Amino acid sequence: MSSPDPSSPDLSLPDPSSPLRTPAAAVLDAVQALGPLRRRAVLLIDGPSGAGKSTLADAVAAQWPDTIPPTLVRLDDIYPGWGGLTAAIRSTGRMLTDRAHGRPARWQRHDWVTDQGAEWHQVPPDRALIVEGCGALARANGGLGDVRVWLDADDGIRKERALARDQGAFEAHWDQWQADWQAYRAREGPERQANLRLRATPA
Repeated sequence: MSSPDPSSPDLSLPDPSSPLRTPAAAVLDAVQALGPLRRRAVLLIDGPSGAGKSTLADAVAAQWPDTIPPTLVRLDDIYPGWGGLTAAIRSTGRMLTDRAHGRPARWQRHDWVTDQGAEWHQVPPDRALIVEGCGALARANGGLGDVRVWLDADDGIRKERALARDQGAFEAHWDQWQADWQAYRAREGPERQANLRLRATPA
């Protein structure tokens, strides 16, 4: 497995809770700093459930500093069920590796209603890519992201957000998911792969 590029600058910033600086602004600053490379940049956003990764990804994609918007891939669409964190990490790693080596890259959507694999989606090689979700900063992906974001939040806020978002569907699986998440975090050290660490605050 790869480790973060030692030449990549640590983009850690002060707590962005001030109204003058939002997490999205911090990420966009990091993207801008890439210069022309931002046109094909890879942005990885990881963190625990309910931290606000999807909201952050949406905000960054909407304000992307280029005329061509980025492709947005959500790991929520890839997990093959509630126990699918490890499988989704492998699938995402293949997608990112293929793209990095100029090979056709794609991912398969999981249909949560039928609990089956659904259609495949191609990842354009000539535009920026945002991948957000638990597992995005697995060690194998560390060297494949130009901006690598770790987004954290208070445990109570996270659980409230996560359960509200899924209209109760998550509640029966929360303990299992948390156990898988903690195992992933201990094994992969995703926050150590990040070059930008942020903390969400209550909305």
